[in-house]
Amino acid sequence: MFAVLRLPAFALQAILRVEPDLQRQPVALLAAGRRGAVVTECNAAATAAGVEPGYSAPRAQARCPGIELRTPQPELEHEAAAALLAVAFSVTAYVEATAPGVCTLGLDKLAAVRRRDSVQRALAELALLRFEATGGLGATPLLALYAAQRAGAGEVLLADRRFLASLPVAAADPPAGLVPILAGWGIRTLGELTALAKADVAQRLGQAGLAIWERAAGETTRPLRVAVPTREFSAAHDSEHVMETLEPLLFLLRRFVDRLALELRNEHLAALAVEIVLRLDDGAEHHQAIRLPEPVTDPDLLFRALQAHLETVRTAAPVTGIRLKLEPGRVMVRQQGLFDGGLRDPHGFADTLARVMALVGSDRAGRPVAGNTHRPDVFTMLSPPPTLAPWPDTFAHPPCGLSLRRHRPPTPARVLLTEGRPTGLWAAGKDGAIAAVHGPWRSSGDWWEQGRFWRGEEWDVEIAGGGGLYRLRHTAEGWFIDGEYD
Repeated sequence: MFAVLRLPAFALQAILRVEPDLQRQPVALLAAGRRGAVVTECNAAATAAGVEPGYSAPRAQARCPGIELRTPQPELEHEAAAALLAVAFSVTAYVEATAPGVCTLGLDKLAAVRRRDSVQRALAELALLRFEATGGLGATPLLALYAAQRAGAGEVLLADRRFLASLPVAAADPPAGLVPILAGWGIRTLGELTALAKADVAQRLGQAGLAIWERAAGETTRPLRVAVPTREFSAAHDSEHVMETLEPLLFLLRRFVDRLALELRNEHLAALAVEIVLRLDDGAEHHQAIRLPEPVTDPDLLFRALQAHLETVRTAAPVTGIRLKLEPGRVMVRQQGLFDGGLRDPHGFADTLARVMALVGSDRAGRPVAGNTHRPDVFTMLSPPPTLAPWPDTFAHPPCGLSLRRHRPPTPARVLLTEGRPTGLWAAGKDGAIAAVHGPWRSSGDWWEQGRFWRGEEWDVEIAGGGGLYRLRHTAEGWFIDGEYD
């Protein structure tokens, strides 16, 4: 299962999130075209006024006289892309930066019941970062992208066959040469296209037709190009306009702090210190390193420390640029008493556990607890306790007899039976006649639940000539060596 987080009008949103005065005004983004600057993206207010992508600047101003025109700002786009990646990494470690404003997430390691809620929380996190985002879920990256492209702001859509069939043909991005052909056939939706036989489409339209049919059917899949989480927690911006007051500077810093704090939390780290550099209009720079009282990841605390410092700063010239860098580290716990049961380094433990869960899955890491059954190897995984229980004075079950070293997984074996009792054993490096045998000990259970009934029998055997003592298990799947006695 895959998910897509998408920021519509990405380049324009990157600008609007740091210019709050433009939030409710019609705004369009201009980019160079064949015939001069043309509109590439516009916000909802501009769209409502009749401005569309492809308009020239004069035409956009004629249609909407009060429209604000902006040009792309790569630095702000880089910051917005970093924020999107940070939110995506808060969901899973398998993240691909697919395109500007689009991240694809692999959710196979995430429990099925948590996937939609996790993506919905990611959209809420993006909203806190002042982004309008959409989400999609699908069995392939392409299906998840289709869903994200059709979702509304803050909405998560699941791409299934009915959803896919209702999409227009343009959603599959057909080559320009095939558009009139498909229109001539009367095909308007992906469902109408996939109703045609795949082989017939490939025969009539060639490789391009085959590709668009597979995209229309959602069959196109691919491995993700997994991105690497950041190792340097920094942000920078050079403004086109000078900042003469504290308010615009704090507004920009708040965006940086929110993103950097999220990246720290994703890596299970905390900020030990903050370094801030202000570039001034006269070429000078203001440097300040702020050592925090204690390591923190709370963006409010980080922002408060920066605000308290900047309120005391007086510069000789307006600010034109800013750079912020956090020094990461782990919170070390003070030494505990001799009889305390808490973890010595809970942050380090959480970091290691989170990395293990990212590799093996959240349902495969934790504390194993035996199930309430006699069936062998039935257990559940629980989260590790925040504190360790005191070590018991005595064992609940004092050891008696020989210790059994279990084989996991059990070793398949062939067993010779004589009058229903094992008399010979053949397994990997454990062949020989059986000199002594005890058993069987039979067990069964779950007979009251359809499809879960189990039963088996166990034997203790001794291989002739000092070959060893073994525990054999016989089930419906065959014979196995379940363990070896020390």
